[in-house]
Amino acid sequence: MNVLITGTTGFVGNSVLNLSLEEGHSIVTLGRKLSEYEDAKANFKQIICSDLSKLFVSESSDELKALNKALQNIDVILHTAARVHILNDSGNEDLLSEFRKLNTTATFELAKRAAHVGVKRFIFISSIKVNGEMTELGKPFKPSDDFIPNDPYGLSKYEAEQGLLALAKETGMEVVIIRPPLVYGPGVRANFASMMKWVNKGIPLPFGTIDNKRSLVALDNLVNFIIHCIDHPKAANEIFLISDGEDVSTTELLRKVANAFGKKALLLPVPVSLMRFAAKLIGKADVANRLFGSLRVDSSKARDLLDWKPVVTMDEQLKKTADAYLENEKTL
Repeated sequence: MNVLITGTTGFVGNSVLNLSLEEGHSIVTLGRKLSEYEDAKANFKQIICSDLSKLFVSESSDELKALNKALQNIDVILHTAARVHILNDSGNEDLLSEFRKLNTTATFELAKRAAHVGVKRFIFISSIKVNGEMTELGKPFKPSDDFIPNDPYGLSKYEAEQGLLALAKETGMEVVIIRPPLVYGPGVRANFASMMKWVNKGIPLPFGTIDNKRSLVALDNLVNFIIHCIDHPKAANEIFLISDGEDVSTTELLRKVANAFGKKALLLPVPVSLMRFAAKLIGKADVANRLFGSLRVDSSKARDLLDWKPVVTMDEQLKKTADAYLENEKTL
């Protein structure tokens, strides 16, 4: 199929590009820089866009003209581009405005243009934050949950989802919404990368008795599911939560990461209540919630409706991630 992929310089988007090419699809990318595939793949073209959130400001820009032309021959759009982090201390309203520029406004504008020229399907990579930050014991998030997030990032994704679903009803373009929890795999950054660094260095951590449950999704599993949705007829106009199906506690995850490095985790049995209190004192209550709280998703719809199953286990993906981490350390 003829597929346009956004966000191909990102953690998820780059892997989506690689697998799409392996599957034999003809690809157009919309991203910030040139790719190594430019001369190597006959079925690969790219549009350079310095800032997708500003792409639709001027109809006369060369970038937008190139996109409008490319859309004429596209069957499916895989929209992985997103604004995830904003490094400032402004209030929620300012943060929401910044997140909306790409996650909501630019997303909807791209989808409208796609629908206008007859693109068949728009696959949107949303976020589990649309469901919320934490789950109650025994109550995993489901795609059908009725919830409006108050987190600026989650709200910007929620608003995009609502606009896309309405557009699907108005135009007939099929929409697929995928809400992943934490994604891990080779090249993972942020907190997960920090955790791997601590474990690999053998630093004792006070996380030996955490009794929570969290769903994660391996990069290989998420990307495989995205590609699975490109032409599956039952994916049309559906919302999916996706995970490995192996919910783990923070303590269990740390032990698995250590095992991936061929080591034993040094975990101290510090009471969770004490760590929550300390985190609150230093203004890190949100970090404590991610470490000690539960966030589980029910991904049975992806398995049952689309007959999909994970292509790697958590242990297999963690081993690949650890190997990539060690290889990267050698080059630094």
